[in-house]
Amino acid sequence: MKIVVIGGTGLIGSKLVTTLGEHGHEAVAAAPGTGVNTLTGEGLAEALTGASVVIDVSNSPSFEDRAVMEFFETSTGNLLAAEAAAGVGHHVALSVVGTERHPEIGYFRAKIAQERLIEKSSIPFSLVHATQFFEFVRSIADTAADGDTVRIASVLFQPIAGDDVARQVGRIAVGTPLNGRVEIAGPQRFRMDEFFRDALAAMGDPREVVTDPHARYFGAELTERTLVPGDGAVLGEITYADWLGRTAAGG
Repeated sequence: MKIVVIGGTGLIGSKLVTTLGEHGHEAVAAAPGTGVNTLTGEGLAEALTGASVVIDVSNSPSFEDRAVMEFFETSTGNLLAAEAAAGVGHHVALSVVGTERHPEIGYFRAKIAQERLIEKSSIPFSLVHATQFFEFVRSIADTAADGDTVRIASVLFQPIAGDDVARQVGRIAVGTPLNGRVEIAGPQRFRMDEFFRDALAAMGDPREVVTDPHARYFGAELTERTLVPGDGAVLGEITYADWLGRTAAGG
């Protein structure tokens, strides 16, 4: 089966290309660096020729509100049109758990717009909502930093390893389209402030994590369950401790 991975050279995309290839599929990494640009449409028709499935794990180069909205609306519109012309039978998009709960966050608002375009298209689809990745722990801490302190709310937090994300997205991609969404998350649930306190210490990061109920996450105050999935979520297998050990060992 030919599967085109949009954003196929990035964190999740590169893992997907490898995993799908190992399972005997023709996995094509589509990204500006490989001559495929969803914003301009360059290379799309050629990349999608003969494709059965398209997986979109691309991301905006800018998280500024207007830029991220323009990216997801334009790229998704171009991609869906090219898929319809090529006869693609399954469109899979990676999104974020909690997008609908905080539309005041610009990135979440853009992902909602992306999903609406997918839902309105004629192409069978699957939407995969993932929690935050282990790989983004340090960058999340950086956005919450105030000098030598990191201000984090004591809300529920259930991050997931990138390898688990790729595994689940790949499994869904080769299956029957859901024409709906599924949530995926890590195997463990934490209090967000406690998790970051332990995680930064394990990384040797000297910054102090301060529990702040009004701490903002990309501009919004979080509620207890903003960042965790509902009942029925598919859980990954890799714990944070295991992931950290593998990362430290270079695995």
